[in-house]
Amino acid sequence: MTVPSQRGTENRGPTRMLVLWCPDWPAVSAAAVHHVAADRPVGVFSANRVVACNAVARRGGVRRGMRRRDAQSNCPELAVFAADDGRDARLFEDVACAVERLVVGVEVVRPGLVAVPVDGAARYFGGEHALVERLLDEIAAAAGVECQIGVADGLFAATLAARLGTFVEPGRAAHFLAPLPVTELDQAEADRAELVDLLRRLGLKTLGAFAALPERDVANRFGVAGLLAHRLARGHSERPPLRRRPPPELGLVEEFDPVVERVDVAAFLAKGLATRFCGALAGHGLACTRLGIYAVTAEGEHLGRVWRCAEPLTPDGVADRVRWQFEGWLRAAPAQRPTSGVVRLRLEPEEVVEGRSLQLDLWRTGGSGDEDERAARAFVRVQGLLGPEGVLTPVLDGGRDPAGRVRLVPWGDPREQTTPPDATWPGRLPTPSPATVLARPVPAQVFDDDGRPVGVTGRDRLTAPPRRLSIAGGPGREVVAWAGPWPLSGDRRRPGPRRARLQLVLAGEGDGPPEAVLVHCAGTENPLWTVEGVYD
Repeated sequence: MTVPSQRGTENRGPTRMLVLWCPDWPAVSAAAVHHVAADRPVGVFSANRVVACNAVARRGGVRRGMRRRDAQSNCPELAVFAADDGRDARLFEDVACAVERLVVGVEVVRPGLVAVPVDGAARYFGGEHALVERLLDEIAAAAGVECQIGVADGLFAATLAARLGTFVEPGRAAHFLAPLPVTELDQAEADRAELVDLLRRLGLKTLGAFAALPERDVANRFGVAGLLAHRLARGHSERPPLRRRPPPELGLVEEFDPVVERVDVAAFLAKGLATRFCGALAGHGLACTRLGIYAVTAEGEHLGRVWRCAEPLTPDGVADRVRWQFEGWLRAAPAQRPTSGVVRLRLEPEEVVEGRSLQLDLWRTGGSGDEDERAARAFVRVQGLLGPEGVLTPVLDGGRDPAGRVRLVPWGDPREQTTPPDATWPGRLPTPSPATVLARPVPAQVFDDDGRPVGVTGRDRLTAPPRRLSIAGGPGREVVAWAGPWPLSGDRRRPGPRRARLQLVLAGEGDGPPEAVLVHCAGTENPLWTVEGVYD
């Protein structure tokens, strides 16, 4: 493969960028979809923690990372919504289109943040300040959302400038960054939490203090990730300036028959396309940092968007951006939506870096990395035959119910916890958990020594020690040991029969070994028993 020479780029400074930032975008999009008034506090939660909130919620004491219970305690009127990347991307498409009507080369970094090279547009509109004024007017008229704009050399400095709503003079990026806290390195599109924590413990509180370290020492102590962060702190470009333009054959084109008209279908197809796309780049020792997503509809409409990434894209990252983009295209307002489904999709690596920049299983040889990759490809092939639900993976969540604690997620979908599994759940079973949880509990009966039914009292105690268990009307089996009961609720004032769970060890059938089961009881008089699980 012949790669065009890039001589002369080593001394080229970072591109002057304009970044448009919509503050608290997940909260803004959630409020817009659910028609929540602008003066009401809104919080977006993932894994039972705040990931975004609006200014009204912050005034009420809500902060990112706060538990849901604490957030609602500080702000009882808080409107609670689950995180939804697709929703955020769908609504942000209106903002991206508004920017694109004035400036070419729009690159979506993530929903809520868009970047464009500013030099050409600034000359056309008569300066950077004039361009920003036009953009603000256009977005207010087209999308009706608040935003802040910053201009600086390089994406990192421009993003921080947007948060402050300021312009940074050319060549002054390092001076602008120096007094800012080192925590600014840990952005949503590049997770550097561990590095930032280490820098703070070493006494490097600001970006300027980190930038003052010799580059050789940074590389030796912090590795590749630290070296990249050091470049950002010094006001340099996000990656070394020597970049390679990919050969045209690395673009991936896929034809669809029937046409793609649903986002869930597009998300499913994107998984296989992303694996093939990244695999082709890996074969040339490359990784993608700017991804072009281009589509053609059955009516001949051409759609396109470029996504810029702070880190080289993984197959999951490519699939996510394809899904987000289809959310924006197919679920837009009727006047802006394509008139027909997508018949052709092209993924184009607009910019690549050397493969060594990507610290992934894809680059490991031997051991479990190769095995994991082969298994992942096999799962995708099975899904192609059976559909997305053909391969499911379990996620352990919090809760009291053994069946409810395990949630099955289609392979390739985010495996995020919705509730913390380590929280204090009244009535939660102690370890070990049953190896098999029955999808449909089986009716049973528990008797004492005199053959009378055993129930649960109002004080969450058994009416008598259990001695025999009959399952589904079958013969009674001797109970040789038991543990419990564990009440399902700590609220003794709750109306209705008392409910609890019990672990029973049954004598083996014939010469077989003993068996252990998990049973559930409701009531004292005429108690209802069911078998919920079986232990190995």
